[in-house]
Amino acid sequence: MFRNGVAARLHARQAVPVHGVSARSSAGARAPRIFARRFTQARPAQGQFEPLRPPSPSSLGKPKAAREFKRTRKWGRRLLILSVVGGAAYEVDNYAFAKGVGRSIRTFGTGLFVALDYKINFRAEPFFGGSIEDLHMRSAERLFDVLRANGGLYLKIGQAIAMQSAVLPPEFQKMFARMFDDAPQDEWKDVEKVVRKDFGGKSVEEVFGVSFTGEEGKGLIERRARASASVAQVHWARLPDGREVAIKLQKPEIAKQVGWDLWAFKVVMRIYTWWFDLPLYSLVPFITERLMLETDFESEARNSEMMRDLVNSEPSLKGRVYIPQVYPEFTTRRVMVTEWIEGVRLWDKSATGGRWLGGSGSGSPGVHGAQLHFSQSDLEAARRELREHPMREKLKPDRETWKGRNGKGGLGLSSREVMTTMVDLFSAQIFKWGVVHCDPHPGNIFIRRLPSGKAELVLIDHGLYVYMSPTFKHQYALFWKSLMTFDNETITEITKEWGVNAPDLFASATLMRPYEGGDQTTRGHIMKELKGKTPSERHYEAQQRMKQGIREILSDEEKWPKELLFIGRNMRIVQGNNQFMGSPVNRVKMMGNWASRSLFQDPNLPLRERISNMWQHLLFKTVLFATDVAFYTFKLRQWLGWGGGMEDEVEARMKDMAKDFGVELQHEVFEG
Repeated sequence: MFRNGVAARLHARQAVPVHGVSARSSAGARAPRIFARRFTQARPAQGQFEPLRPPSPSSLGKPKAAREFKRTRKWGRRLLILSVVGGAAYEVDNYAFAKGVGRSIRTFGTGLFVALDYKINFRAEPFFGGSIEDLHMRSAERLFDVLRANGGLYLKIGQAIAMQSAVLPPEFQKMFARMFDDAPQDEWKDVEKVVRKDFGGKSVEEVFGVSFTGEEGKGLIERRARASASVAQVHWARLPDGREVAIKLQKPEIAKQVGWDLWAFKVVMRIYTWWFDLPLYSLVPFITERLMLETDFESEARNSEMMRDLVNSEPSLKGRVYIPQVYPEFTTRRVMVTEWIEGVRLWDKSATGGRWLGGSGSGSPGVHGAQLHFSQSDLEAARRELREHPMREKLKPDRETWKGRNGKGGLGLSSREVMTTMVDLFSAQIFKWGVVHCDPHPGNIFIRRLPSGKAELVLIDHGLYVYMSPTFKHQYALFWKSLMTFDNETITEITKEWGVNAPDLFASATLMRPYEGGDQTTRGHIMKELKGKTPSERHYEAQQRMKQGIREILSDEEKWPKELLFIGRNMRIVQGNNQFMGSPVNRVKMMGNWASRSLFQDPNLPLRERISNMWQHLLFKTVLFATDVAFYTFKLRQWLGWGGGMEDEVEARMKDMAKDFGVELQHEVFEG
């Protein structure tokens, strides 16, 4: 009884839900009949237990095909293939081309975006993005960011833009002034591979005879660079024979990047030439050739040795200028070794002019190429440094006892003497030798004190050079002399031979001051066109006219001497150096004197012409006297606190004139 009663209750509990489901299924006519039949058949008889059974396959109806998602799978395959190809291309670009392809794509994208922005918005009232000044600012930021991100030769291009920034909008000038900051250095393990590859697999220890553990009888080398630039970095070393040297190692990625970088530069300049209708591309082959030579250290070594010989053969410069010796046995296309230079950088005015505390009759360490002192205690300190700070060692001893105990001493030299030597050196390069160092910024010039108390100027980094032909050198010297004597007929004749249709504008650009001897036709025409216009219209029209002025200067691309690009860079930097030092010398007079003197000292000229030029040079001296009167007038005002020096006054007048051409000059090229 008990069991049957329990069984009955369990059966009732199982039967109720099934019956309920069946009832609900019947009540809802929309339910599938298959489920109704299944539950009806599964209903047990009264008082009988039947377990639930799954439906039979036949009762489920005809099977349906599963969804294949063909479109999703097709795009998934495409995405996978694209990811694999993109990843493989990135790795190939990274390892085979040192990211050259990616850097080129970044350059094209930014260059086209900037060009499009100017094409749309460079007008008196821009369509988008505010004023013309806003357009210049965002374009300068974009170009600066891409040049800094790409690094390598792009930094060299940025520095070239920075040195020509006097004719660019002030937004570009301020942004590109930061191009002279030190570039990040590569790790030692990377640059060490350059030595192994260029010296047939030999290690640094084998090539230079050094030891990283301070082994007796071996030399020393610092694995942390003392200076790092866009293309190379410099490490201090002491060879086993006691010579202290600067080892210049090219960064390993440069060799892979240079081809892509220069190709991208050419393409962008070709597009800009076509898009903005400016004769820019004709300059590109010469620029790229110079940049390529900067990556060839054997070429730099030849330039250095030639300049060393020229300086030593010039009586007026020998003993005042020093060119470091190059050691050819350690020099390849990517490695160059020169003597180490101890000195003060030109930009350190306090150290140059501070009181000398090094003792009477003594000079700076290493003057005239003397071997630097390295004592036994210095060697012990270096070995201790190797043990305690490997890979970050500072092994070179400090040689600054001449600064005194408080470290406030200096070389005791006058800025006038320093700048006189500098202007003489670069004037001789341009007007006498025709061999021009085109990168004389303050970081490439050291100042030392001779035992006599005089200044010695040391010039380094001889990668960027221009060689002037005898004909062009003679023309340029005659052009400079004519500028000083207002010989407009000769100026017009020479500029015509160079394919320049705006002689007065070109003369002002050469002198870096307003040229007042011409007929001023270019400036007069511009002023007439700008009369009666609103400030925004005037600003736009003036810059449009400046664009036309560039066309006139480069009117005949075949005749225009490409060397003028880099000679102008040299003169611009020298002018900036003189202004930075407080305008202590009359730069224009000194360069004019060298130009006139070279015309009668030129051995390639006939004797009769040289004698005639000598007589004209004596007359020219009286003209230069007038510039001295102006120079000392400005100097007196500077001493009395009534104004700046001559270079400052010249710049102020150039700024006034340049505004008429739509240009705002800003000459603080070394700011930052």
